Amino acid sequence: MTVRYPDILSHRCAPQVWEWDERDAIIYALAVGLGSDPLDSRALPFVYEKELKVVPSFPTVLAWIVEPTFEQLGADPVTALHGEQKIELHRRISAPLKVSVKGSVVDVFDKGSGRGAIVVTRHEIADLADGEPIATLTTTCFGRAEGGCGGSANPAPSPHTVPDRAPDSFLDVPTRADLALLYRLTGDCNPIHAEPAAALAAGFDRPILHGLCSFGITCRAILETYADLDPDRILSHQARFSSPVLPGQTLTVEMWRDENEISFQARVKESGRLALSNGKCVLRKA
Repeated sequence: MTVRYPDILSHRCAPQVWEWDERDAIIYALAVGLGSDPLDSRALPFVYEKELKVVPSFPTVLAWIVEPTFEQLGADPVTALHGEQKIELHRRISAPLKVSVKGSVVDVFDKGSGRGAIVVTRHEIADLADGEPIATLTTTCFGRAEGGCGGSANPAPSPHTVPDRAPDSFLDVPTRADLALLYRLTGDCNPIHAEPAAALAAGFDRPILHGLCSFGITCRAILETYADLDPDRILSHQARFSSPVLPGQTLTVEMWRDENEISFQARVKESGRLALSNGKCVLRKA
């Protein structure tokens, strides 16, 4: 199966029901580094069911697994890469919670034969009980094998640009050597994050960390640095995935603040290589 443009634009999925509980939210918080200090009382509510708080980026666990998946849309699952991710928050995330998810295709941008294609999807997440919107996910897939499929005549949107000055702040977040295996418990079971042979077939020397785990780490960094660990302060969070992270490496999240807008990027501390770029987080005023 290959990406078929423009037919792909009319692809629609029936609303899907998903649910998560306190355990799911706590596993996610642990995966993005919260709870590493047992004496940090501010972080405890994210990893302890008493007065539980949920990390705002948590709904992105659905981005790569909810229908329509990029494999269903024709992208080769072995060579496809997560390109960009955005989450917009419409109200506080809670757990336990049942949600309804509506998925659709936003657009396709063909880079040409042999150069790949970009497929963009949107998932609207609503509370199943009252139908009120909770979050909107916009997810970009770079199909390395899908170039030449046809696509929009419009250029792909330009990414956010971080300021041309030294970062206002930064946070080092060490990752666990087994972090990809822990993050798989959120639902993304792509074998390139667990099996050496699968990772090698996809062009990696060893299993890599989920991009969405690194994405969550950057949200946690801003939550801690600029939002006093208050989930209600995050309105949206977005970034581009630039290169893979290996479990066990340290991510240095660099941040720039301009009023309620936080620009950010994340580097692998051991190599200095950019892992996430063109990041932007919008805060609600305190």
